[in-house]
Amino acid sequence: MKLIRPAVTIFALLTVITGVAYPLAVTAIAEVGFKEQAHGSLIEQDGRVVGSRLIGQSFTDPRYFWGRPSATGPMANNGAASSGSNLGPSNPALHGAVKARVAALRAADPGNTAPVPVDLVTASASGLDPHISPAAAAYQAPRIARLRGVALPQVQALIAAHTEGRQLGVLGEARVNVLTLNLALDALQKTA
Repeated sequence: MKLIRPAVTIFALLTVITGVAYPLAVTAIAEVGFKEQAHGSLIEQDGRVVGSRLIGQSFTDPRYFWGRPSATGPMANNGAASSGSNLGPSNPALHGAVKARVAALRAADPGNTAPVPVDLVTASASGLDPHISPAAAAYQAPRIARLRGVALPQVQALIAAHTEGRQLGVLGEARVNVLTLNLALDALQKTA
């Protein structure tokens, strides 16, 4: 009994500290300092949520920019199932998936003979990446301009305006959020 009572007391104390006090403190800090991120970085349009800045969405209409393929299952861009595909470069399944994605991009824009940027045919590590490279956006710009009847320089200007630089000037690569770019593309057409 001499050993059980202190063990139970320490267990209860650590449960309160790590199971109640710490989560409440972290939640309070997030609410005060990072309110948008704490609530999912949601994007609203016309009073309704259309997506998140942090989770990719599947766009299949050729009039929109397409993002990276999703590796989540059972449905694409499932935030509850974040995972990579774990397919190595020598895996025939990866080769088949890349070949199919290249074929879909070529079918959507048969006149585009430029090399397809790798991020348009491979999934990210999380399978949820909401960004593409500026090169991937530029690759798709002629298709979108043609299908929407918009001048190519206007689409290129939208890409430039939505290109985010490296974090802190050194981390990562330049990137374009596909959802915000597509929303800006829709807004451009509404004003035209």
